[in-house]
Amino acid sequence: MALREQLIAYAMKYQGEYGKIQKAIEREERWEKCEVDCDVITILDDAYPRQLHRLTDPPFVLFYIGDPHLLKERSAAIVGSRKACDYGVKCTEMIVSALKERYVIVSGMAMGIDRIAHLHATHTIAVLGCGTAYCYPLVNRDLYAHLKKQQLVISEYPPFTKPLAHHFPRRNRIIAALSDCLIVTQATMKSGTMHTVNVALDLGMSVYCVPYPFASEAGAGCNWLILQGATPLITPEEVKKL
Repeated sequence: MALREQLIAYAMKYQGEYGKIQKAIEREERWEKCEVDCDVITILDDAYPRQLHRLTDPPFVLFYIGDPHLLKERSAAIVGSRKACDYGVKCTEMIVSALKERYVIVSGMAMGIDRIAHLHATHTIAVLGCGTAYCYPLVNRDLYAHLKKQQLVISEYPPFTKPLAHHFPRRNRIIAALSDCLIVTQATMKSGTMHTVNVALDLGMSVYCVPYPFASEAGAGCNWLILQGATPLITPEEVKKL
C-alpha cells in the first residue's frame, strides 16, 4: 500500500516529528521506500490502537518491539516521579498487584514509579521518548531487555532516534491516550507527570491519585490533583473496583 509506505518514509526522514510529517503529507513531498529495523503500525492499519484517534495529533506511525496484541487489551496508565520514595514504591506495587490480572499496565520506562509499575505487571506496555533501539535511561537495561522479549515497547520515533527533551511530553500524550484510566502514585508540584494528567483530562478520562501525608513534598502534586477533583485511592479494595 503506497500511502502506508509513504507515511513510514516521512516518519523515518523526520524522526517521527508529527508537525513535519503532516507538512510533508500536505505538500505531497517526494519519498522513497525505506527499510525499518523493527516492526511498524501506521495510522492506516487495522492494528492501530483505536484509542489514539482521540488525540488531535495521533502518531502517524508506531515503531514497536514485542507483542502488539497488548494494544487491544484493556489498559491502565500508572505514572509518577522518577525519584520514587518508599511510600510511592509501596503504593505502586500494591496498585499494580490489584490491577494486573485485569489490565495491561502502561507507563514510560523511566526510573522510579514507571520502573516499579512495569516490573510488577503481568502484561505491560512501555512508551518511549526515543527510538526502540535505545535503552533510556541506561540503568533500565534489565527492564528494557525483559520488555522487548516478553511485553511491548513502542515509540512514534524511528529506532535510532535519540532521547531528546522535547520528546517526553509528546510521549506522555500516548501513555494517556492508550489507557482507559490514569493513576498517579507519586508527583511533586513540578512533576512532568502533570502533563500526562492534562492530556487525560482533555480526553475526558478518569484520573486517580494516591493521597500523601500532610506537608509531603514528594506527594504534593498528588494531593493538589485530588483537591482539583481527581479520585483518591485510599484502600486496595477501591483499586480492585476500577
